[in-house]
Amino acid sequence: MIRDACSYGIIGRAIKKGLVSVDCWTPRDDAVNAHRTVDDRPFGGGPGMVMMAEPLIRTLNRIRLNRGNLRLIYLSPQGKPITQSLLGEQKDDLILLCGRYEGIDERFLESQADEEWSLGDFVLSGGEIAAMAVIDGISRLIPGVLGDGQSAQRDSFMSGLLDCPHYTRPEVWRDMATPEVLMSGHHQYIERWRLKQSLGRTWLRRPDLLENGRLTGEERLLLNEFIHEQN
Repeated sequence: MIRDACSYGIIGRAIKKGLVSVDCWTPRDDAVNAHRTVDDRPFGGGPGMVMMAEPLIRTLNRIRLNRGNLRLIYLSPQGKPITQSLLGEQKDDLILLCGRYEGIDERFLESQADEEWSLGDFVLSGGEIAAMAVIDGISRLIPGVLGDGQSAQRDSFMSGLLDCPHYTRPEVWRDMATPEVLMSGHHQYIERWRLKQSLGRTWLRRPDLLENGRLTGEERLLLNEFIHEQN
């Protein structure tokens, strides 16, 4: 699943260029019986299965034997939220552990996991989708991965705000026109408009981001202009 997802698009091209490396391991290769069992029923009863510690520690030791003592990130609904700033802080290689079934034996997590990260307040069948999100989110911040080096810097959340709206040809589509300022060629006006729209969109859709951030005097002025225009 991970290999297939990483063979397309931006990440696939980055891997071919040698800018990104993604390797996959399965604990079934390190299972201790002929059935390659990696899970068992939970102590205390209840539904589902729990991933066993022994196959996981064998796999982890095999990885670290070749790669060194890399940080282990467990992807689970109980982890701290994955954010743009969190991904931007990652400068070293990581081991991403994808939870499955009812979870993983807590003794393995207590002794081996460095952090737990969550894609959001919802539950998936496994951590693979969260792992792919982490791989994509970190990779696109690596210089050379995106065609335009400034693309990632303009993304939502990079400045603590949502991105501004974007337009392309034709200038008028189904009686809806492109904002005139974007057609003016005046770069200073365009940047001011984009910042105001970014502030306004954040105020409309994610006001919590503004509560946590510190706006400059100019940003506060632009936001007030946007709010006044909505009334």
